[in-house]
Amino acid sequence: MPHVYILECGDGTYYTGSAKDLNRRLGRHASGRGARYTAGRLPVRLVYSEPFESMSEAQKREWEIKKMTRAGKEALIRGD
Repeated sequence: MPHVYILECGDGTYYTGSAKDLNRRLGRHASGRGARYTAGRLPVRLVYSEPFESMSEAQKREWEIKKMTRAGKEALIRGD
């Protein structure tokens, strides 16, 4: 099932992505092979995920989240 997710990186920044298989993608991030951004900021921790019916829906939501401010992302993570 496709998901959009937010990771908190070791330096305190957030990384937002989408994946068809969330567990597999998280494993790649944790091993340093998920994305160039996260590879240099290990360790990473999953702080938010949201399931979708299709990958296109997940990618649309990913772009919405990427446009948010840090405060907006933190509110989403808290469930506000």
